[in-house]
Amino acid sequence: MGRWEGPRDLLAASGRDWDRRIFRLQVLARAGARFRFADTWARAEPRSADALALLAHVRALRSIISGVAEGRAEMEGAWATCLAAAEAGPADPSPWVVMLALIRVHAPGRDMLRQVWTEVEARDPYNREAHHEVLTYFFSRNHGSGAEMFHWAQERADTAPRGLPLATLPLVALAESHRHRMETEAGSYGLSIHPWVDCPHIDHVLDHWWRHRPPLPHAQFMDDANYLAHALAFAGRHAEAYEVFRAIGPYASDVPWSYCGDAEELFLRHREWALRAVRPPRSP
Repeated sequence: MGRWEGPRDLLAASGRDWDRRIFRLQVLARAGARFRFADTWARAEPRSADALALLAHVRALRSIISGVAEGRAEMEGAWATCLAAAEAGPADPSPWVVMLALIRVHAPGRDMLRQVWTEVEARDPYNREAHHEVLTYFFSRNHGSGAEMFHWAQERADTAPRGLPLATLPLVALAESHRHRMETEAGSYGLSIHPWVDCPHIDHVLDHWWRHRPPLPHAQFMDDANYLAHALAFAGRHAEAYEVFRAIGPYASDVPWSYCGDAEELFLRHREWALRAVRPPRSP
């Protein structure tokens, strides 16, 4: 209906919680890509940092949906909107995170990637979404290699303070590596040699994030928790996975479960095995 007052109030309530702000911008953008409320709001309040940040997300998503060739003009418009949003809200990292997504899809080059990453780090050095954007850039199906992907993930996980979900980055890289090998080496690689058994990354995630996480979950908690539950489940550590499944509740994510088969079936099966692992044995 073109109404933008609700998004305006929601983003204003986010304050400087950049993690939650970016998540809300992404959710609003998924609706705004099809409708015009973000465009209407930006016209009504052209100097609003929140309006420009949302419009940047919307225009970037439209360019990604359109593809590299057809979305080129939309990408340039999104980039210009990001710069306008960054000028209107100098402390806000979200326009720069959008630029990382645009670089990943439209690939302007490594120099631009480093420049934009520097801007993000200056504002929010442990921003979850920015780290995931750069990691995805390094996927071999995008612009990097397996070695670059794992190096970035491990370096950032090792240097992040305890309690931050950046510890899960190596699990994301491991799942992507498995997906890629299942796709490219289907004849010689399969689930029978999957990489989660004896995986050292799992204990690092438990020790550096899960056991030190803050009481209020971060905005993308369910995604990160699903990566951990999946890794524990496929490592056969079902009793340890129970606590993670309990925190997830019904909020299963498609990825990474879908990399190993039917996502819903696998999630439910491994959740049941985790429950059995901690359930007291029945009396005779």
